Amino acid sequence: MSSQDLLNHLDRLVSEERNSETMDLDKLSALELVSKINQQDKLVPLAIENELPNIAKAVDHISSSFRKGGRLIYVGAGTSGRLGVLDASECPPTFGVDESMVIGLIAGGHEAMFRSRESAEDSALQGQQDLIEQNLNVTDVVLGIAASGRTPYVIGALEYANTVGALTISLACNSNSAIAEHARIAITPIVGPEVLTGSTRMKAGTAQKLVLNMLTTASMVRIGKSYQNLMVDVQASNEKLVARAIRIVMQATECSESNASEALRKSQNNVKIAILMQLTGATFEAASAQLESTSGFLRAAIEKQ
Repeated sequence: MSSQDLLNHLDRLVSEERNSETMDLDKLSALELVSKINQQDKLVPLAIENELPNIAKAVDHISSSFRKGGRLIYVGAGTSGRLGVLDASECPPTFGVDESMVIGLIAGGHEAMFRSRESAEDSALQGQQDLIEQNLNVTDVVLGIAASGRTPYVIGALEYANTVGALTISLACNSNSAIAEHARIAITPIVGPEVLTGSTRMKAGTAQKLVLNMLTTASMVRIGKSYQNLMVDVQASNEKLVARAIRIVMQATECSESNASEALRKSQNNVKIAILMQLTGATFEAASAQLESTSGFLRAAIEKQ
């Protein structure tokens, strides 16, 4: 794409427009500045609300993929890529899943997480190659993230994913985006022009973060990673998480701290089994078998007693 073509394309993007509410940005006091930003940020959840049906459809496909042993693979560049890597990296400690279950790919690789490598996003071929290196297969879901909706790296990845037969999803903040044309499900929260023109790490980035939170959290809940609203598959890998595990058992069973600690000890630090043992009086072996029979859904295991 020539420089003129790119300029013409950017002119058509709402995320690149100037915000009429913030034309005096450089004249404002600190309080006035943050108030303006806050006012604009309030528009983000409303934009996402319009996309809830598409987000829910994506959750159904992602959770179905997880149940078949498939993966969710985020693909993005710059801020979008970093948000995908962030969400992916938070799934193992939160839900006790393997780090290969949700993967974040960013144009430019590991270094791009910490240093801007903006030119890396211009290679559609690299987007394809990065998925090839992940051994993409038909059970996986590929979610392309780009505020502009035109990032070549993301388009290349989605194009390749479609040839493999993986389910493709796009997340953009501009309507009629190029990445939406390459996705079976398009999620498009239109948050409008940024406070600082073109700085899509702001409202667009916030929208992306909220949507990614929804997708993984809802999908994990749908495959049994919660009991009520408790993170019962949390991995007690540090002191804070050990304390959280004890607290979760206490909250789920209304038992004392000492009883929760003892239940965790007997359950080999498995929060779900500890809760099941505490509520039903089952042995470790019986509770483990019961949980396995319900595919890890703790509520179902409790109700079978």
